[in-house]
Amino acid sequence: TMQTKLKTLLTPKMLIILILGFSSGLPLGLTAGTLQAWYAIDGVDFQTIGFLALVGQPYVYKFMWAPLMDQIVLPWGRRKSWILLCQAALIVMVGVMSTMTPKDMPLALSLAALLLAFFSASQDIAIDAYRTDILEPENRGNGAAMAVTGYRISMLVSGGLALVLADQIGFQLSYQLMGACIALCMLATLFAKEPKDATKPAVNMLAACVDPIKEFLTRNKALSLLALVVLYKIGDAYAGSLTISFLLRGVGFSLTEVGFLNKTIGLIA
Repeated sequence: TMQTKLKTLLTPKMLIILILGFSSGLPLGLTAGTLQAWYAIDGVDFQTIGFLALVGQPYVYKFMWAPLMDQIVLPWGRRKSWILLCQAALIVMVGVMSTMTPKDMPLALSLAALLLAFFSASQDIAIDAYRTDILEPENRGNGAAMAVTGYRISMLVSGGLALVLADQIGFQLSYQLMGACIALCMLATLFAKEPKDATKPAVNMLAACVDPIKEFLTRNKALSLLALVVLYKIGDAYAGSLTISFLLRGVGFSLTEVGFLNKTIGLIA
């Protein structure tokens, strides 16, 4: 029944997963659309803005250092330690970015955004591992739903609300408020329980890096699935790479209009 479903989704464990999903998605807007809007409003040329797409590369390659994070166990718990460390680093990097402007420091700001993306991708690794360890197999579908819900809400905040705020108070203060949101997520992480029966790490780094890929490639139509993912996303990636800049400088919409209509209505759709 609906009541039983709600009881399952509103447990403390699931609410923590919702908040961690929010924390996972929040930095994405700050390194993608919102950052692009900041560069566009500051009058940076389109060629430079186009190169901002490279800032998101850590999300693509995070599988490369995921085994290392799985092997190294920090003092405060195998999963929570990494999440807290990444969240602290995210707060620092958002704070650093809020002291710069694209007009005066375009390269330094983009490098700071690259580091933000790296720590964000690392946080994703730790949160995914935490969610896998803390949930029973029959609850992982519900957990994934809660995580995606939190993720989408956070993209609305850092991709939509951040632009509306920037129109009123400026990008620097808007970024500082986004950093405060990550700090609130960090408080929630402190209250989260460390999984007791965490998945055991691989015997060595070679096994951790190679075995999962070998196992995946033995599955039925694995290469077809990879091709589908790449081809499905490639059009979206091209179309979205300069959308915000086009809406702001090409068509002449305001930050508030783009933040509300493009992000909010787009999210609902």
